[in-house]
Amino acid sequence: MHDTLIIREIDFFKKGMSAMDTIEAIKTRRSVRKVSDREPSKELIEQILDAARRAPNHMNTEPWHFIVLTGEGRNKLGEVYGKVNQKNLENADQAALEAAYEKGLSSAKRAPVIIVVTMEPSDNPRAFEIEDIEATAIATQNLMLAAHALGLGSILRTGGAAYTKEAKEQFGVSEKGHIIGFVYLGYPAEGVVPKVPERQSVAEITEWVDA
Repeated sequence: MHDTLIIREIDFFKKGMSAMDTIEAIKTRRSVRKVSDREPSKELIEQILDAARRAPNHMNTEPWHFIVLTGEGRNKLGEVYGKVNQKNLENADQAALEAAYEKGLSSAKRAPVIIVVTMEPSDNPRAFEIEDIEATAIATQNLMLAAHALGLGSILRTGGAAYTKEAKEQFGVSEKGHIIGFVYLGYPAEGVVPKVPERQSVAEITEWVDA
């Protein structure tokens, strides 16, 4: 049964996807900072997560975990932002503390869906933690490329809050685990055209060794 499924998937990709499709998706994906309030369906999100879980990972550790926040569930992230905002204030009065917390809550409402990407290192003695981090980062790229291919916009947000004790506790990440980032996801707002960032040329970043 498993082999049959693999053959079907290979046939699907041969028929439904060309190299140009893949390269175009990579070249045209952009970080989309402004999205509409329209919430993507659960089925669409599951397609995106299915693409994420197919990332290469050494020793087949599958170190990733995805927490999908929608509706009031986004407050779980907003609470983290709020607490971190408050902690960064010095000699603040009650009004300032409340404003900082509210700002944190609103920061988590900038997209209808937020996917928290976490990683727990494998207990396989032959596995390396850095490779589990790399694998989860690749899974995140898969996720964002799939979102783009399905007509959604996304942006990976990290920053100081992602690496705090508050964030780990909120999302059940162990002391050895990591939060890779928060993927904000939604349909691009009307008229939004993300800027194309400057990149170094292939020649500038490549060294050829042929002898």
